Amino acid sequence: MLFYHGKIGKGTKMKILVIDREDITARLMSRRLEPLGHKITLEAAKNDAVDLLALEKHEMVFVDPSPLTSARPLILNLRRSTGHYPYIVQMGHDLELTEAVQSGANAAISKPFDNDILDVTIDNAKYLISLINRLGDDSEDFPSAGGIISKSAFNQLFLSAIDRADRYGERTFIVFIGITNYNEIAVAEGGSAADYKVAKLSKFLSRLRRQSDIIAQTEKYEYALLLQRPVYETEPNEAANRFAESINGFSDLFKVDGIVPEVQVKLVDLPVGARIIEHNITK
Repeated sequence: MLFYHGKIGKGTKMKILVIDREDITARLMSRRLEPLGHKITLEAAKNDAVDLLALEKHEMVFVDPSPLTSARPLILNLRRSTGHYPYIVQMGHDLELTEAVQSGANAAISKPFDNDILDVTIDNAKYLISLINRLGDDSEDFPSAGGIISKSAFNQLFLSAIDRADRYGERTFIVFIGITNYNEIAVAEGGSAADYKVAKLSKFLSRLRRQSDIIAQTEKYEYALLLQRPVYETEPNEAANRFAESINGFSDLFKVDGIVPEVQVKLVDLPVGARIIEHNITK
């Protein structure tokens, strides 16, 4: 599978395709999203929508598969028709997220949709696309060391997790752990001082992680832990909370001369792109 490459951030405007026999859905979305700069295109015919995706790049697709009894064949055709990775939202009445993910979609939205839920869905789409681009950026890699794998190796596992979500409806979780004021430390105290504090965090994470955990360095100041096929529903949340609690008690990281590191622990849900948990640890 090929993935979208390009800059996309919180303020980025997206090209959005709405596939629905009821044009009221697109009109309501247009009323909400076009003032923010997004471009909304409506296509009522599903086959024409597949052809349109092959010709024009859309970052996001909303699709109501009715009256089809199964959404999966349509969603797979939508994905296969394009050379990048669109964020696909399945629409329907009383639709559950699990059902949508098992159909190959990234997210679900029930009709009639709530504007606040629509806003969150747009934000999740932007975040996931941005994450795909960031992890796929090979301009700087971080080599494997001390049980921590390289960014490039982690990206392959990440892409595999996205692909498995499409193929098998599997959800994967990532715990990102990073020093958010790294650049501030580097400017005030020098790059070596900032890197020394990151090295302390790296050494601690290497000791803290379980042998089965897959962990990588994904930025100069950030590490990522991949949680595939969790055994029970609360396992990812417990893992993120456990890392946050342990880091909070790691006094050697915070008792330093100069600027004290600020650490963020964030749990991300794939393929949804939702940030489920976020701990900001400051001293």
